[in-house]
Formats: sequence, structure tokens, C-alpha cells
Amino acid sequence: KGVDLTKLDFVVLSHRHSDHVSGLSYLLSVNPKVKIYAPKDGFGGIFGSDLPSKFYRKDEALPAEMRYYGGTPPEIMKFGTVFPGANIQLIDKTTELLPGITLIALVSDAPGTKELKELSLAINTADGIVLVVACSHPGIESIVAEAAKINPHIHFIAGGFHLVVAQDPAIEKVATTLHDTYKVDYIAPGHCTGEPTFAALQRTFGDHYLYAGLGTTLDLGANPRAASD
Repeated sequence: KGVDLTKLDFVVLSHRHSDHVSGLSYLLSVNPKVKIYAPKDGFGGIFGSDLPSKFYRKDEALPAEMRYYGGTPPEIMKFGTVFPGANIQLIDKTTELLPGITLIALVSDAPGTKELKELSLAINTADGIVLVVACSHPGIESIVAEAAKINPHIHFIAGGFHLVVAQDPAIEKVATTLHDTYKVDYIAPGHCTGEPTFAALQRTFGDHYLYAGLGTTLDLGANPRAASD
């Protein structure tokens, strides 16, 4: 897309699935110190983690060589990441990064991805909230509800809605909720949204549905448009 990756202000990683983070290896090869925001995934997360050393029981009767950290653990124990040396800042709650730019942090409760932590990006513009979702594992309705706390006018949603295997009643509920309850202006679903959901959302939103396939550029503003090579 012609973006100079050496001039990024920061990067947001939505969640730990490989199809959402594998491009980071190339990015770090050209911009190794860029600030990266990622979900705090608990112990053993691929983005790194930390724990207070008081979480484990101690036994001072043991000789030092049999004890963790030789019996003198740091107050906060830090654990590694699959991206060593990366400047990763872990996010565990909804956080405003800059005025008008907020990371929404939610946790999936769905079978198969239960406890998966995911970040969505809400940008408060003059036209309303522009919401960039990744896979919407925590549920697109839950994410939009959080975004609406920032500004109830949801202007534009782009990304994956995680309805690729959903049945028609669930799909219709999401389409109706986004259109009628939250009164979303424009929508550009992609990735894991699913073909029946593409069809349902296109029926519901009409010419306010934008195509968002690979390589698409989505122009923002009062009347968003999609352009693709």
C-alpha cells in the first residue's frame, strides 16, 4: 500500500492468532523499536507477560540452589515473548492511547476461543466513531457497545465479525442490532465475517455496505468509499 513502515507512530496487535501477527516479523526487520500495543494475555502469552513473585508459595527451609531465583525473586517476574527485543506494551483494559484514539480490550466467552483477549481500535472522528475490529471474538455487539460509551454515533465499522460458521438467526440478529439499535452509518466487513453474513449485511445496509477484500483502501470522512487495485 506504499506505507513507509519506518515512520509509524505505533502498532496495534489485536490478538494472538498467527494470521493476525505473522506480519510483525517483517515490520520488526525494518522498524525494530516501534512501539507495539498488544493484549495482556496472562502467563505464557506470546506477547510476553509478568506476574508478581508473591503468586507462588515460598519454602525458606530449602537451600538457595533449590529455590526459584536462588530464593530472592524480583518483585515482578517478567516472561519472554516470541518477538524478543520488540517494544511491546501490554494492554489489559480499555485504554485511550491519544486523544480520540482508544483501544477497547475485551475477552471472548465463545466456545473454542474462551478467555481469548482481543483489542479493537476506536477512533473518535468528527463524523462519529470509526471502529476497526480484528476478529470480534468477544462478539461484535459487545465491542460496539463499548465503542458507543465513547460516542454513541458509530459512523463506520471495518474488520472481521467472526460469524463464518454462524447460523441465519444469529446473523440476522447482528445485522439488525448494528443497523437498528446502534444505527451504524457504514460497514465494511471482511476476514472471518462469513459469506452468509456478507449477504445479510449487504441486504441490511444497502449502499452503505463497502467491499473490504484484501488490498482494499477504505477512505474515511462523511461518505466513506472503498477503492481496490
